[in-house]
Amino acid sequence: GIDMFDCVLPTRNARHGSAFTTVGKIVIKNNQYAEDMSPLDPNLETPITKYSRSYIRHLFKAEEYLGMRIVTYQNLAYLKYLMKEIRQAILEDRLLDFRDEMKEKTNYFKRK
Repeated sequence: GIDMFDCVLPTRNARHGSAFTTVGKIVIKNNQYAEDMSPLDPNLETPITKYSRSYIRHLFKAEEYLGMRIVTYQNLAYLKYLMKEIRQAILEDRLLDFRDEMKEKTNYFKRK
């Protein structure tokens, strides 16, 4: 876990349009987000929730750097949230239950 704090993962994924959310990874450049007015992650309250998936997708398609910056912010916010949740699960001695919950409610554990 310590390598999470010195890692290019959030920015590298953001450059390619991959956003980490509380329900799993989404690729914002996909067509399904062309008219999606919801925020990247409605479960995380951040300053970027004011931007819709549709707008962020437009920024990527127009090759505007703001799109990558917004998704980078999202990815960092998600990792901060995830580490907080993991820390709490450890304190409550329910880390394995937390893992199982994550498997159930996200797409991070799904094989392609």
